[in-house]
Amino acid sequence: MRADRYKHLFTKELLMGPNAVRLLEEMLENHPIRGGRVLDLGCGTGLTSLFLARETGAEQIFAVDLWIPATENWKRIREWGEERKIIPLHADARDLPFPEDFFDVIVSMDSYHYYGCQERFFAEKMLPLIRPGGRALLLVPGLKREFEGDAPELLVEWLGDDISTFHDGNWWRNHIAQGCEDRIEIEVYETGNSNSRGRSGSTAGTSTGWTIRSSSAGAWTNSSASSRSRCG
Repeated sequence: MRADRYKHLFTKELLMGPNAVRLLEEMLENHPIRGGRVLDLGCGTGLTSLFLARETGAEQIFAVDLWIPATENWKRIREWGEERKIIPLHADARDLPFPEDFFDVIVSMDSYHYYGCQERFFAEKMLPLIRPGGRALLLVPGLKREFEGDAPELLVEWLGDDISTFHDGNWWRNHIAQGCEDRIEIEVYETGNSNSRGRSGSTAGTSTGWTIRSSSAGAWTNSSASSRSRCG
């Protein structure tokens, strides 16, 4: 597996949760990136940007995060020798400084659920940034199915306020489609990696991924990165 080449970087300091590099590798197996300009949305410490730079055909990667200063990521990018391909930015998902139709691909591994829960977020904040025919590859931790009634006490105790950001694939499909009409095509699937402590047969214990293809020109607004709005 290509991700194994980066095992020496899978440290407590650089990983900010589930191993986003392995999740990205799994998604790219069926949805490769063969060129163009890529937004790594919620890139954290830049590990996924490094993987995109070395293991895909991406020509330029904008590594955007709200929680990690761009200067810290720039230092790592230079140490990795990828300063010609990766450009770090510190920015908020709701106010990104990019023009419309700028990206061929938007990638978001394990961050979209923190900021993408507001209504019409994809239609108004992400779709405008994707060129006609471009794609978004998004993956979040989630549920196998929505809760019937209250969430299990153990899961609430474990996730805290973040429980409001966990949903199943059908919820996300409908949510992302809000306001997009026939402008996108959505494919939803579950990965083989579990990000929860749910047991087999429970509502928890999956990661939900989507590939979204833009089928029309932008003409809307801007955005993409990492902020803590809730899915309430």
